[in-house]
Amino acid sequence: MSVVKINVLTVPAEQRETLEKRFAGRAHAVENSDGFEWFELLRPVEGTETYLVYTRWRDEASFQAWMEGPMKQAHQGGGGEGGGERPKPASSASTLWSFEVVQQAGPKGE
Repeated sequence: MSVVKINVLTVPAEQRETLEKRFAGRAHAVENSDGFEWFELLRPVEGTETYLVYTRWRDEASFQAWMEGPMKQAHQGGGGEGGGERPKPASSASTLWSFEVVQQAGPKGE
């Protein structure tokens, strides 16, 4: 079954808009990756500064290939060595949670 990766981001209130705009600006950057199955950016609604970035992958190898290729390039900024200055992160902390999907369900057909 699939693997799920959840990036847990601590985002101060004044950085929320910046974070969401950055994700919107990279919309569809992951969808064409081999083994990619799902993405969601989850905004906290009360009592926390924690955003969750949920992705689901066919297997661990697919996730690792994305991490070493497209994701790494996206987070290095456009200029590479000696290029433009990389923007300050919108989050103040980040943790990656990893899970294997052992059960799943969808809506029943009508």
